Amino acid sequence: MKPQVEARRAMALTLSFDGIAAFISMLVAVQYRWITTGGAPPNAWTTSLIASASFALAAGVAFFALRVHRQVWRHSGWPDAARIIQAVFLTALIFIPIVFLWNRWVGFPRTSLPLALLIWVTLIFLGRMAALTRSTRRPFQLFRGIRADAPPAILVANATEAADVLRDLQATKGGAPVRILGLIEADGAEPGRAIRGVPVFGDLNELGKMLDLLAVRYDSTPWVAVAGSVRARETMNQVLELATQHGSEVMALGSNREGLHLQRVRPADLLARPVRRLDIEPLRNLLEGKRVFVTGAGGTIGSQLVQQCASMGVSQLTLFDASEFNLYDIDLTLRESHPGLDVFSQIGDVRDKKRLLQTVTQAKPDIMIHAAALKHVPLMEMNACEAILTNVGGAINAVDVSIECGLDRFVFISTDKAVDPDNVMGATKRLAELALAYRAKDTQLAVSMVRFGNVLGSSGSVVPLFERQIAAGGPLTLTDDQVSRYFMTVEEAASLVLQGVAHNGSPGEASLYVLDMGDPIRIRTLAEAMIRMKGMVPYQEIKIKTTGLRPGEKLHEELTYSDERLIATGISGLNKVTPESRKIEPAGFGENVDQLLAVAAERHQKQALKILASLVPAYDPPNCKD
Repeated sequence: MKPQVEARRAMALTLSFDGIAAFISMLVAVQYRWITTGGAPPNAWTTSLIASASFALAAGVAFFALRVHRQVWRHSGWPDAARIIQAVFLTALIFIPIVFLWNRWVGFPRTSLPLALLIWVTLIFLGRMAALTRSTRRPFQLFRGIRADAPPAILVANATEAADVLRDLQATKGGAPVRILGLIEADGAEPGRAIRGVPVFGDLNELGKMLDLLAVRYDSTPWVAVAGSVRARETMNQVLELATQHGSEVMALGSNREGLHLQRVRPADLLARPVRRLDIEPLRNLLEGKRVFVTGAGGTIGSQLVQQCASMGVSQLTLFDASEFNLYDIDLTLRESHPGLDVFSQIGDVRDKKRLLQTVTQAKPDIMIHAAALKHVPLMEMNACEAILTNVGGAINAVDVSIECGLDRFVFISTDKAVDPDNVMGATKRLAELALAYRAKDTQLAVSMVRFGNVLGSSGSVVPLFERQIAAGGPLTLTDDQVSRYFMTVEEAASLVLQGVAHNGSPGEASLYVLDMGDPIRIRTLAEAMIRMKGMVPYQEIKIKTTGLRPGEKLHEELTYSDERLIATGISGLNKVTPESRKIEPAGFGENVDQLLAVAAERHQKQALKILASLVPAYDPPNCKD
């Protein structure tokens, strides 16, 4: 049976029950009043039947007008009970003029009306309480208050987590943010059971049917609320697909101090693994009371690093950025969230060593985190010299100043594009890795270099691009149908970067760390899911088209070279690249890097790319052959 047919059948049965109950109530009330007042007149049964039929007709009109027939008994709460009481009074108002027009109340016991209403209300509530007892084991749920503005929703969760989620929902201050109509158990279930008073509809195969059925009963499609491990990528994709096919909006249930609350499903829910929750105590022990200097502090990753450092109890934070707006924004954010923190905000470019040295000398930091970089791949193909001067020259300036000023630790953020680079951005990051290891040798500085893939929502990344394209009505643009990338959240990336700081404390050692990014995600899959997150259907409401790979782009990225070996650090998600797998030839290396920077400063792009390729053998730039 189709859900629409099944829903209309259920509504007809509901209206029939209430109408029959009204007929019986009036019949019993009239007969009782005649028996208790000295006997019935000769036409008693005719009068009783006409009065009962009129009462049932009035009930049908009132209940239909107030949409009581759309109520689902096993989901009933106090707002439904209040609506029933309203419909009962409306029935009386309709019935009174009907009887007056029929016989002007002659031969009809007037006191039978309140008695009939009392009997009828009792039957109505007993019927609904019986349904609640059978489905939820909670008959008095009918009289329990719920938020009038709480939207109806189907909860999708695993059986073992559903009870905890429902308990937290019921304990949320001010009432639950959603009215849970039923539960879909993602790990499979038999319908007919109930968990904490919420009926189980079945597994994910039943989600589409229940959305259609409840859409008819409630005159609008209920939301789908996901919680717990159901937010893993594979399940989320399935839920999003089913929900958008049936016109439902998907929301996530998250926790805060006041209990569970609704939040938008985020691209982070599509990661191939759950976001890690790391032990921050070792990091807090390292950073508490320290002075930290962050370059690129206003960028996506830099600003998150700044905020996490602030929460670790650092004594001073120096924010260094070339962008006035970005620096203003993170400065304002930090002063609002940590009003007692010593914040030193300075505009400057890492390519300007004098300015960098002046600021570091004034701030006297213990740790420098170097997040400043130019990272947009196609733009760096057209502006190779600028990429070299910032990504290589800026990194060398930062580490040299750290050594000159006696800093203890230095952190450099690298990228998966540094592995077998096909583009200028990746090649400059790889050269920076090599140059930092070379510069840090035999110094007091412990250098940590952390390599990871794309950060969800970072400036220039695909997620904000897709969001803008969806808002504009599409189409979404892919460079290639098969392209895939590693993704992680900015919070997790920043946390693991700082874990790398805590792990490496050996002076003169440059340690390279690789973050465990899980499995790469196809960009087409991400595009489809983001469209569904907005409640739209891919390829129907929003088109997706391919434009071809841009200059310097790969189909797939890697996190390590074939000769690199990884060893566990003891920190979940953070692996160390063994030093012996990163051998460099020091002879002439420093001079060649200096020559590269000098040529780039003169903006001789072709010559600079040749030198860059000689320093990073895996890089083979196009159009630079003799």
